[in-house]
Amino acid sequence: MASNKTKHWYDYLWIWTIIYFALGFFNILFAWLGMIDFILPLIFAIAGGDKLFCNRFCGRGQLFWVLGKNCKCSRSKPAPRWISSKWFRYGFLAFFMTMFGTMVFQTYLVFAGTNTLRKVIKLFWTFKVPWKWAYNGSVFPDWVAQFGFGFYSLMLTSTLIGLIVMALYKERTWCSFCPMGTMTQGICKIKERCGKS
Repeated sequence: MASNKTKHWYDYLWIWTIIYFALGFFNILFAWLGMIDFILPLIFAIAGGDKLFCNRFCGRGQLFWVLGKNCKCSRSKPAPRWISSKWFRYGFLAFFMTMFGTMVFQTYLVFAGTNTLRKVIKLFWTFKVPWKWAYNGSVFPDWVAQFGFGFYSLMLTSTLIGLIVMALYKERTWCSFCPMGTMTQGICKIKERCGKS
């Protein structure tokens, strides 16, 4: 995203990240749009065998770059080596997927009628923040909104972590241990091995 290169439409996808969080802030059902950021990287990796999505189309990665580099919100210091180590990347992926699974299970409980809808956002998987204004009912069943609250929590928490490491270290430090990046990298390695065999 250097200033001397020609700008393309995908260089402005960081705006999509801001729009996503703004929409979800006022109506939690928009949180479902975040599934695009879950599904597309995997499709790109499976179809192309590369990390094109991460390198070119990731709005959050671009946002960290814009805030860190252009707005000077980053110290631009190298991150500790352990942050990009295999054990940390895969450990964080396992933790992240456990939290995702827990969120899906809570959604299922609402779907099954065991639990009632909780209009709460969990920051850092711990701190509950009331988010009642974001949902006042709709034509969809409550489990749809429950998934929205859980998924928005996941997206907001991961973005906040990305902003923290952006401020402390280099702009896109988050990208070195992003769960989606780890998964797409794994897919690319599998495709490469299959291609050689």
